Order: sequence, then C-alpha cells, then structure tokens
Amino acid sequence: MSTLRYVLEKSWAQYLVLFLLVGTAIYYWGWIFDFGYEFDWSVLFTFNDTYGEYLGLNLLKGLKVTIIISLISAGIALGLGTVFGLGRLSSFKPFYLFSTWYVEFFRNTPLLVQLFFWYFALPKALPEAARNFVFSLDYEFWSATLGLAIYTSSFMAEVIRAGVQSIPKGLLEAAYSSGLTYFQALRTVILPLAFRAIIPPLGSEFLNNMKNSSLAMVVGVAELTWQSQQIESLTFRGFEATTGATVLYLGLSLAISGLLNMINTRLRIEDVHKKGGLTYHLTGALFWPFTQIWKLGILPVCKLCAPPADSLRMSPGRRMWETAKKSLFQAMAWLAKGGFVLVFLYILYKIGQGLMSFHWDVVWENLDTLLIWRFPQSGGGEENFMWGLGGLSFSILMAVIAISISFFIGLIVGLGRMSKNRILRLPCMVYIEVIRGNPLIIVIFWVYFFLPIFIKTYLNVFWSATIALTIFTGAYIAEIVRGGIQNIPPGQFEAAYGTGLGYWSTMRHIVLPQALKQMIPAIVGQFIAIFKDTSLAFVIGVLELTFVAQGLNNRLMIYPFEIYTSVAALYFICCYSMSLMARRLENKLTPASARMQM
Repeated sequence: MSTLRYVLEKSWAQYLVLFLLVGTAIYYWGWIFDFGYEFDWSVLFTFNDTYGEYLGLNLLKGLKVTIIISLISAGIALGLGTVFGLGRLSSFKPFYLFSTWYVEFFRNTPLLVQLFFWYFALPKALPEAARNFVFSLDYEFWSATLGLAIYTSSFMAEVIRAGVQSIPKGLLEAAYSSGLTYFQALRTVILPLAFRAIIPPLGSEFLNNMKNSSLAMVVGVAELTWQSQQIESLTFRGFEATTGATVLYLGLSLAISGLLNMINTRLRIEDVHKKGGLTYHLTGALFWPFTQIWKLGILPVCKLCAPPADSLRMSPGRRMWETAKKSLFQAMAWLAKGGFVLVFLYILYKIGQGLMSFHWDVVWENLDTLLIWRFPQSGGGEENFMWGLGGLSFSILMAVIAISISFFIGLIVGLGRMSKNRILRLPCMVYIEVIRGNPLIIVIFWVYFFLPIFIKTYLNVFWSATIALTIFTGAYIAEIVRGGIQNIPPGQFEAAYGTGLGYWSTMRHIVLPQALKQMIPAIVGQFIAIFKDTSLAFVIGVLELTFVAQGLNNRLMIYPFEIYTSVAALYFICCYSMSLMARRLENKLTPASARMQM
C-alpha cells in the first residue's frame, strides 16, 4: 500500500492514471455503450442541400451577435455602474437614495423577468408614435442589450463602490487639501487606484455579462444560443449544435479572461521590477491606440479644468479668472443637484401614478396562481408532480434542493481543486472551468436534452432544471471554497502538521471552520443568484414563477405591467431578504470600516 502511494506521488504516474481513465471512458462511451443516437458532426461544416446553407456558419453569426451585445452592454454597464457606484457613496441624499434603489432593485430581480418587462410591458406604456419608432430600430436587439446593461450595471456599481471604499480616506482628504475639486480628485486620484484594485471582480462581471447575453434568445435575438437551438430544430442534431455552442462560449470566456489578465498586468502597481516582460509589452501594444486617444483627445480637455500649479504667483487677472471659474463650477453643481431633485421627484410621481392606475384586481385574482399554481390535486400524471405545486413555491423548492446539494459538491470539488495530486486536481479544474465558462441556459439544455441519452431514461423537467442548477452552482461554490482556504495563513497548516494532525484532520478541525466563516457572505450571495436563476427553468417548461407569469400574460394579453411588476416584487422580496442576511453576516464577520463619502 505504501509502495502504491509512493508511486502515485510521482507526476508521471498521475498523468498515466489520468490518461488510462480518459482512454477507458472514450473506449466505453465510444464503442461499447449503446447511446441509441447516431452522431453526425458533419452537420456543422457541410453544405445543407435542404436549407441551402452551411448551418455551422450560423453558429459563427450567432457568436458575432453575442460579441456585439456583450461589448455594447458592457460599455453602458460600466458607465452606469460608475455613476451609481459613486452615488452609493454620495453625501447628496437624493442621489444616494436613487442609486441605492436602482442597485438593490435590479440586483435582486432575475434578468429574465427584466427582459420580459422591457420587451412586452414597456412598449405598451409608450405613445403610439414612440412605439412605432422603437419597433423600427430592431427593438428585440436593443431591448435585450439595454436590459442586460442595466442588470449588469447594478452589480458593477457594487464592485466600484467596494473599490472606492478600499482607498484610504486620507488620500481623498490630501487631494482636497491640495486644491483639487471633487471631479479632479475623482479622475486623478480615486478612480485610477480603485480600478486597479477592482479589475479581478470587474472582470468577473464582464464574463457574467457575456454569458447572460444568452438570454437574449427569449426575446428573439439570433445570438449564439438561439442559433444552436435553431440548428437543432432544423436538423434534430441538438447534441452536435449544443457542443459547438459550448466550445465557442468556452473559447470566448477564455479570451475575455486572457484579455482581462493582460489589463491587470498593465495596470497593477506592485511587482514593478517585472514590468518590461513579453506580456507587459504585448499589452502595451494592444492598448496603444487607447493611450493615444487619451493623450491627444481627453487629457488636454482635462488639463483646461485643472487648478493652477502655484496660486500664490498668479496675476490679478488670472486670480479673478480662477475665482470666476470656481464660482461657475459651483453654480453648475447646484443647478445639477436641483435638476436631479426635480427629475427624481418626477420619476417618483410617475411611478406612483402608474402604480395607482394598475388593475390590481387582476393581480389579486391570480395571486394564488403565481404563488402555488392550481393544478388539480386528485389523480395521477405529470401535472400532479410535487403535489401539483407551481409558481413561486416551485422556484423556492428548486432553489432549496439545488442549494443543499451544490454546497457539498462545491466543498468536495474546491478541496480537490487545491490538491497537489493531479488525479484529483485536473478533473476538478476541468469541471470548474467548463461549467463556469458556459451560460447556465446551455447547462440546462445539456441536462434536459442529452443526459437521458446516457442514463437511458427521461427526467421530469423539474429534476432536469434542478440538476443543472446544482451542477452550475457547485462550480462557483468550489471557487469560493478555494478562495476561502487560500485566505487562511500558511502558518495554520504548518502548526497543525507540527502537532501530528493529518491533512483531513487539519481541514476538518482547523482550516475549514475558519475558512467557512469568511466564505459565508459569498456563499449566501451565490444562493441568492441560484434563486434568481430558477427563472431560467422557463426555457424547458418548468412551472416556476416566470413560466406561470408568462402563461398569464399570454392568456390575459393586456396586463403585462401588472403581471411582471408583481413577479418582480415577489422575486425582490425573497432576494432582498437574503441580501439583508448576507449583509448582516458580512458586517458581523468582517472588521468595521469607516464609510467614505464623496
């Protein structure tokens, strides 16, 4: 036994074992196991005579649309996120309140519900001329893009707020004492340092934004996921089409990750002695056009508004000019604040007016449908699955099951990801990277359409969606576990080993209790995400809250505002309650810090 353990500690032995396992799996699934499905990969790269085109090229067209949506929505989201992230730190209360409401509402409602609202409900509130105008502008594309941008900006706002708060308050005070105005301190001191600190979490939001673009398919945008399902419907080759989409999504995720790593290499201020390497110079060449635009276009304009270098040596005329310029800026600031208050009050008035004009009796009459559905409780059949439940109760049930199981999957995979043994580490790494590199909707399609091929039986749509949610969330929790364990000082491990404890005893009694304490806020945040993601079960017909709401909208036709507002409110109540719990845990488990106001 000891000899086998000694051999398996060698890297060549570990690679050999992995090679044998992979080879055995390929041999079994390729030649012995009867799938009952004839694979035909040529559908992706040969000319289809029936439809007169290369269907595989449609995947590339969908990839192009995905990239365009991701770029536009990410740019808008970054701008909105910066504005509202700073608003969350503002001492100007109306701006702070509006930013807080904006962030909390859009973070705590599912993206799918928001897209349905923008696409189905918003046009009905517009005058007929405005409605005809927006429909002439490829409304499907722009409703999906702007809806995605608004959703992502609420997460970026929190990332930027955290980055600004990580800057020592003394830097802001020093900037003000040197004569810099609010916007000058923001541009030259606070934001450059904050963005260097938040590149990794901001990069995660860019990746999530790209993967969330897959939901544009529900409003008819021909992006990558839509194209893969279109090929499946035309050729009945869903396995091949979904595999192609999976590979493209994974490649795009790796490309974005690499680009963000290059940006991080270029902007980080530590390890200055490492600058000058190949990666650093390649990044410099990549961003050279943006640097020139900044130097030739934006920087000269910013310098016009900069304070004089030495105010004591200014001529009387220059001093009067600077005083007048400062007074003008202050007047513009007060006008902007006054205008914002008026706009803020107008928005509140319109929201109140809209809520008062709603046909709430429609919502009240269908509230039981939204909460528990209303299938008959007698007899058998598919409709009586899980006691005939549906609506919000079904969403909660799915989330509870997925949360309970995914935590243990994430814990095991996270530990395996940190193992020195490649037999454990590499499969865990592949699982994490493949799952996190693809949208949840692709994972749902894999489980629903293709898992039955392997297990030789069809699953209820409820279990298909729940399994997909569990697999997807487990990969994210695994990374949370890995980050929490790596945050434990190495001395803790050394001290435990020094007392005679083994690896598993050290993990169980010393490391995991400390790491889990730090991971609780992030895990609760992931649980909020999984509850919102239950709305994606809509795509395979699970009778959860979003599916029920869409069914009601299709039946009633003329009350989309009432229906989707009520659904958003139900999701918000559940998610915001969990957000408060996560915030309370975070405040309890982390040291108190002074709140920066700007």
